[in-house]
Amino acid sequence: MNSDTRITLIPVEDLHFDHRNPRLSEYGIDTNTLEADILKILWDAMDVRELVQSIAASGFFPHEALIVAFEQDKNIVIEGNRRLAAVKVLLNPELATDNGWDIPKLSSEARKSLNFLPAIKSDRKDSWRFLGFKHVNGPAKWSSYAKAAYIAEVHREYQIPLADIANQIGDRHNTVQRLFRGLMVLEQAEQAKVYHRDDRFRQRLAFSHLYTGLDYEGIGEFLNIAPKGVEAGAPVPSDKLNELGEFCTWLYGSKKRQIPPVVESQNPDLRRLNAIVSNREAIAALRAGESLSKAFEISRPPTALFEEALLTAKRELSAARATLTTGYDNSEALLRIAGSIANIADDIYTEMERKRNPKEKKSRLTEN
Repeated sequence: MNSDTRITLIPVEDLHFDHRNPRLSEYGIDTNTLEADILKILWDAMDVRELVQSIAASGFFPHEALIVAFEQDKNIVIEGNRRLAAVKVLLNPELATDNGWDIPKLSSEARKSLNFLPAIKSDRKDSWRFLGFKHVNGPAKWSSYAKAAYIAEVHREYQIPLADIANQIGDRHNTVQRLFRGLMVLEQAEQAKVYHRDDRFRQRLAFSHLYTGLDYEGIGEFLNIAPKGVEAGAPVPSDKLNELGEFCTWLYGSKKRQIPPVVESQNPDLRRLNAIVSNREAIAALRAGESLSKAFEISRPPTALFEEALLTAKRELSAARATLTTGYDNSEALLRIAGSIANIADDIYTEMERKRNPKEKKSRLTEN
């Protein structure tokens, strides 16, 4: 931030929420959104209740000063919107009552102490390093989408290379490049009109599914995507835009078409999708409406299926053997089943041995 970090007391009524806050952008906030609506989003989605309880009990800590930028003749809080929301609610009990929010009652002295809040006056350009470290790579991390939106804003507005942003905020794991590429892919899908985030089936945008999946080899080849270190505004080539639309739909579903996402969790769903898009038959199955699990089975090589089946059989038979003494009730039907298993196991072993040593069997036939 700017070297002038003196703390100034500013009346709460003169402090305004930041419509450009990356965390708020996930909820469709734009320049026309009313501050009352922003306050409701902050209360419902960002745990303002906890801050209300803390501030009511202990007051507003002076060392947690807001960061304020003077823009369009207003004091815009670019750091500390949740704290500002908590104070606004505490100072306006009628607002809390109208919204059904349960808040503590303050004494007149406590209310008076909250009328002015400590703030450091700065601007976005001077503050981005501090905010980036704190919320992208530091102790108060934003969601992955909010991080990506902030990185893209700094990169575009101040023309700062991604590598420099990463260095400034202490990122040693290519997180900045990965987040930026993920956001560019999502924006590219929207610009090409093959998918829009507002059409997602679930309320939450699981952005981490997208930027993580792009690192997987199968998905990368499916989209022919540019490497994460390339600062490309359109990472997916034009001839792969249809596939990009499919990929986004598999990740997030479609509210309009009533299609739920096939990826509900990164592990194992995202890795299964990665295997599927590397196999034509499996892709065709997924496109035809088969479940993720069925398409994944199609994608798997026979060697993997055989090994898994064999190991599963061994585990199940070991469990049966462990309970034989107390679990077998002298049933003839179960005895016959055990005999069938023994025959199948013998056939499998014989065939495996034949495949492993084909020359040995051939020599035996020659001798006979």
